[in-house]
Amino acid sequence: MVVLLTVNIGRIRRDIETICAFNATPGYGYTRFSYSREDALAREYLLEECSKLGLSVTVDGVGNIRARREGEDPGAPSVMAGSHIDTVLQGGKFDGLAGTVGALEAIRTIVEADIRLKHPVELVVFSEEEGSNFSLPLAGSKAMVGRHGPEDLKKAKSPGGRSMYEAAKNAGYNPDDLPFQVLRPEDVKAMLELHIEQSVVLDSQGLPVGIVEAIAALRLFEMEISGVPNHAGATPMKLRKDPMVAAARVIAKIRDLARETPSGTTVGTVGRIFCEPNVSNVIPGKVRFTLDARDVDEPSLEGFVQAVRKTLQEESKSQGVVSEMRFLGGSKAVFLPPEITSLIESTANEREIPFMRMNSGAGHDSCLLATVTRVGMIFVPSIGGRSHVPEEDTRYEDLERGCNLLLGTLMKLAE
Repeated sequence: MVVLLTVNIGRIRRDIETICAFNATPGYGYTRFSYSREDALAREYLLEECSKLGLSVTVDGVGNIRARREGEDPGAPSVMAGSHIDTVLQGGKFDGLAGTVGALEAIRTIVEADIRLKHPVELVVFSEEEGSNFSLPLAGSKAMVGRHGPEDLKKAKSPGGRSMYEAAKNAGYNPDDLPFQVLRPEDVKAMLELHIEQSVVLDSQGLPVGIVEAIAALRLFEMEISGVPNHAGATPMKLRKDPMVAAARVIAKIRDLARETPSGTTVGTVGRIFCEPNVSNVIPGKVRFTLDARDVDEPSLEGFVQAVRKTLQEESKSQGVVSEMRFLGGSKAVFLPPEITSLIESTANEREIPFMRMNSGAGHDSCLLATVTRVGMIFVPSIGGRSHVPEEDTRYEDLERGCNLLLGTLMKLAE
């Protein structure tokens, strides 16, 4: 009979609670920005735990941590597992941290069992995944795979005007070394990331685990609609050129346009609105709002974007206003390798862990690692689908099963 190694959920809980105590907004969620004092304390704790395990640690020019346990063949490519520890402002306990601690505990379990696998295994902790400091999401993983270098970090600024380059230097890292620290495909066999789902699917289905097959493509736009500002009381309704009316009509149609795409999985979100002059008794002169559009099916996503563009043009014409739709950035859909998802599935069956295959609507560091290696993702439920808020929560029994699945898959890949 084969004895399956299992993680210690008590230690996972201890790690999470300890790191969550490093919090800039106690009582108002969890705030741990990259390069902050709270971030430094969390890293100090993690590095101490890695030292106890005898792992060899390297930290690159933006603070990405790689903690490695050698295998029987130290020249073999490593199997990586991990996530991030930074948060949004007043976020939750588990986003990123669950995957970091889960990977740490998986390696702990292997070390304690004195199992020497063929391939090295590595804990990886990415910097600045959220983009909370410098509006540059996935900054650490972008740097790790060579997508961003020192000059990109100099351009990324905090609201106070400090660059990510400067912040990394002040935290004791050397961003100028990044070009010499790029992860090469021959250095890594695979990357695994455990993460909370950040949506309602697993919780609504009563399932403890999701095996991710694809990560949605993203298109981010800003719409700007310009009209004629005027007196709110003295300007007849039929003579107005009100950009707010056009904006409201476009925003109201976005939900239906997303629902009508062929894929059935398109989502569109208006999350930020600006109005000028933003005065109660003045007809606005200008309205700007963002559109966050995502889908794993890129033709459906492009069709949705074009439908929104056409709606914007039609509503602008009907209100006598001028509009522009600017592309701010985006990413392509990532389809995870079938051999990795199948390996995760067979491990779940072996451990009798109920699961479903699913897609991810959120982006993750794994999206960038997929450009250099094979990637697998494991989701655990978010209670009520809540995330990026203080109410974010995940049952520890679900996290335990997800971490056991991570452990089992990590060992198979490293054998």
